[in-house]
Order: sequence, then structure tokens, then C-alpha cells
Amino acid sequence: MKMYNITEVGEKFGLSKSAIRYYNDIGLISDLKRDQNGTRIFDASNINMIQSIECLKKTGMPVKDIKKYVALIQAGDSTLETRLDVFKKREKIVLKQIQELQETLSEIKWKCDYYQIAIDDGTEKIIKAKVESDGV
Repeated sequence: MKMYNITEVGEKFGLSKSAIRYYNDIGLISDLKRDQNGTRIFDASNINMIQSIECLKKTGMPVKDIKKYVALIQAGDSTLETRLDVFKKREKIVLKQIQELQETLSEIKWKCDYYQIAIDDGTEKIIKAKVESDGV
């Protein structure tokens, strides 16, 4: 079984060593082993947990709620439905974020086109007049 040190884990997830230690210290990474020197070593299970933590963080989930999710995992199979619900809720949140980002991207693209036309025309007056007459 492949084992990873804290530097490798940090590089894999773009996390600082202190962030990984913090996750461990607050109980987000369970069953973390240490080598004969006391250095943290990570197995596939630990890596999968960090991946889930990072996924949930990217959805905007607070650490206190991630801790609740980890507690559900530790509670075993009786919490499978609850864990599924956690991810279904996060899915809805992410889909909403994607929609909002698509709308933002559309506005950015529109502004890029607008300014490119203004640059090509050598003035903003022509495109601005057209936009205003079209009611955009």
C-alpha cells in the first residue's frame, strides 16, 4: 500500500502543512498513522478523506459542518442516507454557483466584445450609441 508524507499530500491538494496538521488536530482525518519518528503518514483512506474535505470546502461548507460529516462517516453504515443527503444538498449549491458563474461569464464576454469593438472603432461612442439605442 502506498503511503504519503505530509509534503506529498500538501502538493497533491495545494494545502500547507499547517492546514493538514489542523485537519488532523481537529479530527477531520481519522486513523492517521505515524512512522517510527512520529511523522504523519497518509494512506489511501486518509487521502480520500482529504479529497472529500477539500470538495466540501470548495462548495462553501463551513469546517464545523465538515466535522459533522466526518462524524457521520465514523458512525458507520447507519448514516449512509444522511451522508447522501449532505452531498445532494451540496450538489444543489454547486449547480446554483455554476449558474451564477455562467451569468457572470456571459457579462464578462459581453464586456470583452464591447471593448474590442470600441478599440477597433477607435472610440466608444459608436458602440455605446448602438447599445443605448438597442436598449441593452
